[in-house]
Amino acid sequence: MQTAAEAKQALEELQNQYQAHNLGWFFKTGPGEYGEGDRFLGLKVPQTREVSKQFQALSHPEIHILVEDEYHEVRQLGLFILVLQFKKAKDQATRESIFDFYIKIAKQGHVNNWDLVDATAPYIGAYLVETGNTKVLEDLAKSKDLWLNRMSVIFTFAFLKEGIIEPTLWMAEYHLDHKHDLMHKAVGWMLREMGKSHHKALVSFLEQHATKMPRTMLRYAIEKFPEGERKVWLAKK
Repeated sequence: MQTAAEAKQALEELQNQYQAHNLGWFFKTGPGEYGEGDRFLGLKVPQTREVSKQFQALSHPEIHILVEDEYHEVRQLGLFILVLQFKKAKDQATRESIFDFYIKIAKQGHVNNWDLVDATAPYIGAYLVETGNTKVLEDLAKSKDLWLNRMSVIFTFAFLKEGIIEPTLWMAEYHLDHKHDLMHKAVGWMLREMGKSHHKALVSFLEQHATKMPRTMLRYAIEKFPEGERKVWLAKK
């Protein structure tokens, strides 16, 4: 049986203190910042992904040990393993079990940075598409936790992959007044993704909400527009 201790050791053998310092700065770990107190081993994402492939058979209790760890990459490893397990699951019951476990650890505060949300929610969110369950999005959106709020938006990427745009529009409108810049970026990103295949829907949303959208959200949403068109929209702010 593989263990969390073995998985963590595999990461520790790759640690890089210089890179760890840079990651601490990049992920805003200072006092009062969104990643306050987080610690890093200094691994690059491809390294962690490679290790995750070696521990795909890890049980949920062992994954739970990983996602509780003080080191960012160890939590990331547990989440990468969970995504791999979800992708390989052959029946809905297994996918439901993984999804429920994911939501459980998220609500416990273990999916606690933007990169951890973004690397998992678009994939595990496929369960919501399969079941047509959008109530979860509402519950997460109403939370006072920043990372659960972000998850409510990034989950809609799974719907966009199937050509379903309504959840993205719903979450974008719901979070228009959110105070955090990381939410402005998340909403803008999903709107931009929607606009790649549903340009008219994006323009319609902008016509209704551009003047109220935070500038960062708007800028992300129109990033693929021609320069002249971008200037017109930004001038509305």
